[in-house]
Amino acid sequence: MRKILVVVDMQNDFIDGALGTPEAVAIVENVKDKIRSYDNKDIFVTMDTHETDYLNTQEGRNLPVEHCIRGTEGWQIRDDIAELLDGAAVYEKPTFGSVTLADDIAEIASRRDIEIEVIGLCTDICVVSNALLLKAKMPEVKISVDPACCAGVTTESHEAALKTMQMCQICAR
Repeated sequence: MRKILVVVDMQNDFIDGALGTPEAVAIVENVKDKIRSYDNKDIFVTMDTHETDYLNTQEGRNLPVEHCIRGTEGWQIRDDIAELLDGAAVYEKPTFGSVTLADDIAEIASRRDIEIEVIGLCTDICVVSNALLLKAKMPEVKISVDPACCAGVTTESHEAALKTMQMCQICAR
């Protein structure tokens, strides 16, 4: 059984930058410990990636805070996390979930048994979006999320996202 880790958007802007929160800062050490427990060939990383016209997009009009603009410091994966991800597959995504990530992991699942664990930011937006995409693509694959390695926009929305994932048979570890 191959165990895959999906690390969602552990970027500076979501940790302590434009959209950072104390809760996001608080999970960094847990995330690093989790990454260390996987072989890097089994780690898949997403990066929220926007262009300079972000505020003109639908997302930008609904969340008018520039963040994760390609090439900026806020777009970068936090340094102490990035140094642990050498050799991991990285997916830039212009929206909440990555269809390409789901397609690529489903292709692996077509050849062998896998389990998927999802961690990162933000539980209530990009983590839940990616977890649900993975589950829709691979309904028979066990998918879990580690609440200690996730943080939401608010504590309440974090808990609501965990509950939503649980209702869709994505278990909390």
